[in-house]
Amino acid sequence: MITLLDYGMGNIHSVAKALEKVGASVKVSAQPKEIASAEKLVVPGVGSFAACMTHLGEKGLLEAIQAFLASGRPYFGICLGLQILFETGEEAPHQKGLGVFKGRAVRFNLSPSFKIPHMGWNRIAKEKADTPLLKNIQDGSHFYFVHSYHVQPENRSIVATTTDYEKKFVSSVAQENIFACQFHPEKSQENGLRLFESFSRI
Repeated sequence: MITLLDYGMGNIHSVAKALEKVGASVKVSAQPKEIASAEKLVVPGVGSFAACMTHLGEKGLLEAIQAFLASGRPYFGICLGLQILFETGEEAPHQKGLGVFKGRAVRFNLSPSFKIPHMGWNRIAKEKADTPLLKNIQDGSHFYFVHSYHVQPENRSIVATTTDYEKKFVSSVAQENIFACQFHPEKSQENGLRLFESFSRI
């Protein structure tokens, strides 16, 4: 059973449908007790780092996510579900993230010919060959992105993939029970489904 966190800032329907398409049983929940005790957890999200942390705090979900992460059970973060794993976000430096990883989410600093947000299909380069969820994903595969911020980890050993958008940025991280990506698997057709299928089989 995969628990999908619904805190009002993600495309829950699309993520749930994609997980179900690969044969996963999905429970959508915003209940702290259910999140803390989940077998596997998917945390999606679109929007502001600060708003995300505020929503999670108001709903009593921050402690639940932290308890889940500490348990060693499989976590899959999408977009904001990646960014909040870090200490801070540049758009709201006063707002602390979960601090699972050292580093922060920063806004793209690009030449005028590169639009922000970064939106559409782009390739990933595999940096961490032993990442379990990427075993069925070819290097250079395309995934769908919609974001203005990207993470900058202090510890480069957690970087699973990078992507080029004028400059190279981190597009996913992996460490032990955690995999989190900046791209949207639920919008990435077959490659996204392969990721979700691998997660469902852990």
